[in-house]
Amino acid sequence: MIERRPFNELGGADHGWLKAKHHFSFANYADPSRMGWGALRVWNDDEIAANSGFPPHPHADMEIITYVRDGAITHEDSLGNKGRTEAGDVQVMSAGSGIRHAEYNVENETTRIFQIWIIPEARGGEPTWGSRPFPKGERHGRFVVLASGRAGDGDALPIRADARVLGATLQAGETAQYALESGRHAYLVPAKGSVEVDGVRIDARDGAAIRDVATITVKALSDAEVVLVDSR
Repeated sequence: MIERRPFNELGGADHGWLKAKHHFSFANYADPSRMGWGALRVWNDDEIAANSGFPPHPHADMEIITYVRDGAITHEDSLGNKGRTEAGDVQVMSAGSGIRHAEYNVENETTRIFQIWIIPEARGGEPTWGSRPFPKGERHGRFVVLASGRAGDGDALPIRADARVLGATLQAGETAQYALESGRHAYLVPAKGSVEVDGVRIDARDGAAIRDVATITVKALSDAEVVLVDSR
């Protein structure tokens, strides 16, 4: 099963400094049929204006992954962590028993991110934050695990969920495949470009909700950058 969710049909909000689209129910956008996909709870497509951002606010019991599409995001939190994550790279915050954080765009250009929330396997635990670069050349033509709570994904940023966040870059005409285990859910969004997922066209920033497919085949219709979440 592959269900296309067009970008222009997503819920959203325009706060001036923040333009947000929500693939699932979030804030003032409520759709009982879109409360998540497996353990994936939130996928927000955010555009943050230059020299603005999210002031300090709390979270608990959620794995929050930020994939930077354009620009950069600067993180600060109540543990004293500070860091800047650039386009193509990823940061992960395990909120655990509770943490306050701020995310700012201190650049002189618009920053565009995917903010992905995954429900953890267990509540509580010490909160953590981490970030690392993922050179796009290493994921050319194939899916690379960026964040994971599954065994064997040691090079990925750790999360406390039975899930993976993966990325791939494809040139027009190239194909990449990903094996999806029985009973699991995948959600795919092209950050850039257009692709076909098992014959279904998915344009930039559209979503594809996938299940009951043994192998996901992604063919690039144009040069593309793809993000995929695999969860129980």
